[in-house]
Amino acid sequence: MKTNMLRIGSALAAMLIAAPSFAQDLTFWSWRQEDKAAYEGFIKTFEAANPGITVKFETFEATNYNTILATALAGGTGPDIAQVRAYGGLENLAVGGYLEPLTVENVPAIANFNPAALKAESMRADGTLYAIPFASQTQLVIYNKAIFDQHGIAEPTTWEELIAASQKLKDAGVIPFANGTATAWQNETVTFGLGSTLFGRAFYDELVAGTTDFNDPRFTGALGDIAALAKDYFPEGFIGLDYPSMQQLFASGMAAMFVGGSYELSTFKTMNPDIQTGMFAAPGKAADDEKLVAIYFDGGYAINEAGKNKEASFKFLNYLASTEFGQAMADELKTLSAVPGVKFETEDLAEINELNQNSIPYLMLAHFRFGEPSGSVLIQGEMQKLFSGETTPEAIGEALTTGLAAWYEPFKK
Repeated sequence: MKTNMLRIGSALAAMLIAAPSFAQDLTFWSWRQEDKAAYEGFIKTFEAANPGITVKFETFEATNYNTILATALAGGTGPDIAQVRAYGGLENLAVGGYLEPLTVENVPAIANFNPAALKAESMRADGTLYAIPFASQTQLVIYNKAIFDQHGIAEPTTWEELIAASQKLKDAGVIPFANGTATAWQNETVTFGLGSTLFGRAFYDELVAGTTDFNDPRFTGALGDIAALAKDYFPEGFIGLDYPSMQQLFASGMAAMFVGGSYELSTFKTMNPDIQTGMFAAPGKAADDEKLVAIYFDGGYAINEAGKNKEASFKFLNYLASTEFGQAMADELKTLSAVPGVKFETEDLAEINELNQNSIPYLMLAHFRFGEPSGSVLIQGEMQKLFSGETTPEAIGEALTTGLAAWYEPFKK
């Protein structure tokens, strides 16, 4: 009896010692307020498989999220797990030593990820990975199938056909494009959602190789075409039209097309469950021009280097890197998960995945957000002036080239 009691006592003591390493409460921050319900469902699945670990999902307004997260991390606080931006947005945190480096030893699944996706979440200087990529996003033209069918419009294969379709819709009393530019980042979305095919793959390749710059007439010519289309076929007063209002215009069926990201599709379905959408790459001048969409990796999941719950944090991060989670994300959020092995079985996701086979990176985000001034800030401000008639495409080309020369070596004279 005495021996048994000693054994029981020893076992209880061992359990009490071990408990803190498993009973851990994690905090998980994100800017994806619209995805909160879905993430809470994903978290329940994880918690059921990992008794003793709880995860609290907190969301913040997207525009201020980077500042909120950076301030918390710099103060030695913040969440255990953070959804972080990609490219330059990731480097701003990683360079401060605020994020835990990731390797195949602590997250084995990364061995199978797309190298381009991993590069978006790595430091350029040494290639250290700091976050698990969570999604690929595509900038393109989304359209209302019922409106196109009603007016006998097919997906345009040339810029001229796009203009003709827009005029036909306008003549019928339908707003051709829902887009407005009062929300600054939408100026960038419109520019590359419409312009990628117009300026073309060769321009992109030469630009990143440093053999041309933004003064190139292929680029400035595309800006002129985009501004002319917006003037004639965006809603009246579009310069004062903000992001939620333009979403409502499209979801309600008042407008036929929407230049935006693949991330809009689930939002439109939520706003109008009956809407049937199609999508296409905005065309070029000739039918045989390679039709390009602009793609980027939309951030990742990182561990706070100063976090106190590393064991549980890595368990959760490995779940976020799993095919199980990636498939659930694709199915629930209609998003092209970056996790390898995920099947895109819905019509929308399959179509986006097909369009992505002919793509270039979303230019400013992928290449020109690594210094100050940011290429995104420059293009957003300059395009707003162009839409207002306050500048020219050629002046924008010069403003981008000289502005970025402050930190981008190929542009330094």
